[in-house]
Amino acid sequence: MSAKKVLVAEDSSVIQNLTKKILQFQNYEITAVKNGKEVMKELDKGSFDIILMDINMPQMDGMTCAQEIRKLSDPVKAAIPIVAITGNAKNYSDDDFKSAGINAYLQKPLDFDRLVEVVKEYTA
Repeated sequence: MSAKKVLVAEDSSVIQNLTKKILQFQNYEITAVKNGKEVMKELDKGSFDIILMDINMPQMDGMTCAQEIRKLSDPVKAAIPIVAITGNAKNYSDDDFKSAGINAYLQKPLDFDRLVEVVKEYTA
């Protein structure tokens, strides 16, 4: 069985590296980018099983990026589960996340056990 592919979009290299290490340890294949524009570029090149996306990123934030992904013409890519990672979830309601096309969200500081659980749940 091939490894599940995770796209991590996070502009903090500390969180990006931690997330990478933890998920690689769980045998996920990780691609990491710094902003929403890079997410769209990666999706042009290939497909992923899940996207972990910081909400506050330069160039294109997570909410905008999620909406862009949901509009993709490729139905498989348009339906990739998106998990938002945010330090200010209280600024958004569940409906905000839902209407942006986000499947779930995780609060910062990240609970890495929960992160692994959520990734497993959406890539099972």
